[in-house]
Amino acid sequence: VQLVESGGGLVQAGASLRLACTASGRTFNRINIGWFRQAPGKEREFVAAISFNAYSTYYRNSVKGRFTISRDNTKNTVYLQMNSLKPEDTAMYYCAAGAFGITESSYDHWGQGTQVTVSS
Repeated sequence: VQLVESGGGLVQAGASLRLACTASGRTFNRINIGWFRQAPGKEREFVAAISFNAYSTYYRNSVKGRFTISRDNTKNTVYLQMNSLKPEDTAMYYCAAGAFGITESSYDHWGQGTQVTVSS
């Protein structure tokens, strides 16, 4: 499966962005998707995940209540709605496909990333 992220950009603190992860292939509705991010000089970290049927979602604590992950299997797309953005959310955001988990090793396929920059 190939993944393409979009929707990143430069915004001010408090603003919102919606990232999209679009996948190729006919088995999208059987694939779990995770979002990760990597800030300059830091390790990549888990952000959110959604199961193939959207019954399960999981978030890192620092984004709970601000970010929402969802999916539209008819469009082969997973979304990450990010509200009340903070400068510390600045990072390259990646989506990944694989098992439902919070570690990088759970995922087999990765996109190229989309940059999110939040100014103070």
